[in-house]
Amino acid sequence: MKPKIINSKSVSISHEVEFGDNVTIGLNVVLEGKCKIGSNVTIGSNSIIRASTIGDNSQIECSVVEESIIGDNCKIGPFAHIRPNTVLSSGVKIGNFVEVKNSSIGSGSKACHLAYIGDVDIGENVNIGCGVIFANYNGKEKNRSRVGDESFIGSNSNIIAPVDIAKRTYICAGTTVTDSTQESDFVIGRVRQEIKPKKAEKYLKRSK
Repeated sequence: MKPKIINSKSVSISHEVEFGDNVTIGLNVVLEGKCKIGSNVTIGSNSIIRASTIGDNSQIECSVVEESIIGDNCKIGPFAHIRPNTVLSSGVKIGNFVEVKNSSIGSGSKACHLAYIGDVDIGENVNIGCGVIFANYNGKEKNRSRVGDESFIGSNSNIIAPVDIAKRTYICAGTTVTDSTQESDFVIGRVRQEIKPKKAEKYLKRSK
């Protein structure tokens, strides 16, 4: 079935693309290679889809999806980058300025802001906080990590591969994780805040 195209002069659609019912294509959209677009899908303006599958009822907003599989009822963007060999299960949310590469993400999991998810298998209903980095490269080789179901990874955490984060692990914001966890572990690894009363002024004067 033909999609609803907001402005046909502004889009580029490969002849290999297959469309389901009730698909809407925004302005300046590019669909390259062999893509399969499900029913009730919205591909918002300025999106690029390359050789990928987009499931039913999913929304792509101003984002790039390459050689990946997006499940049903997913929300991608704005300004997300889904790199090759990524598989998103149903109901996954990948928000603004999130990059995902060579990873699988289970149903109901979300990474809403400013995260890098590379070479990791993430379970269901996992929360990836703002600024989380999966550090997968040690300078010589790529390593893979795993995150179990219903885990919480707080903002600005660093996950140093390879680690196995068990289900229902809670990782506090600002933690660097270098060791695997057991189910229901609480993980915190921050330098404690130190306050020096009235010491700010001499530093503030230097900056003037």
